[in-house]
Amino acid sequence: MKESSRNNKAKKGAFLGVFLGLALIFSYVESLIPFYFGVPGMKLGLTNVVIVVLMYLVGPMDAIIISVLRVLLAGFMFGNAFSIVYSLAGAVLSFVVMFLMKHTGKFKVISVSIAGGISHNLGQILVAMLVVENYNLILYFPLLLVAGVITGLLIGIISQEILLRLH
Repeated sequence: MKESSRNNKAKKGAFLGVFLGLALIFSYVESLIPFYFGVPGMKLGLTNVVIVVLMYLVGPMDAIIISVLRVLLAGFMFGNAFSIVYSLAGAVLSFVVMFLMKHTGKFKVISVSIAGGISHNLGQILVAMLVVENYNLILYFPLLLVAGVITGLLIGIISQEILLRLH
């Protein structure tokens, strides 16, 4: 019985390792794509596909662990301390909002993803306001709101299609 439990844990660890690797690859690819939408730091958020799929496929605990590990590792590999702080704030707020919405059972994957995109941007702008002590940065939020809706919609569509094919 212990051997079976150990094998299951090893399989789950390998499974989550693949998702972490995929999230890091998406982070790297995204760092190479020269997106410029007029606001510094705005990205498509490809890595969120991995987090949304994990949340629906295996559950919230594994998804948040992979999300935090991805932010830390990608920050050390492709960013700096500030990128880690901003990304972590966005990732955590986004995850909490997505988890709460999913948990109600009233929202579909696309809606959850859109809310995640919006809240990710909100988390980052709130931290930026604190770090640079300039509360006028909130004036960027309407643009970030639109960006969050668009990117959240795209990520939601991709995530929904992946989940449909995996079930």
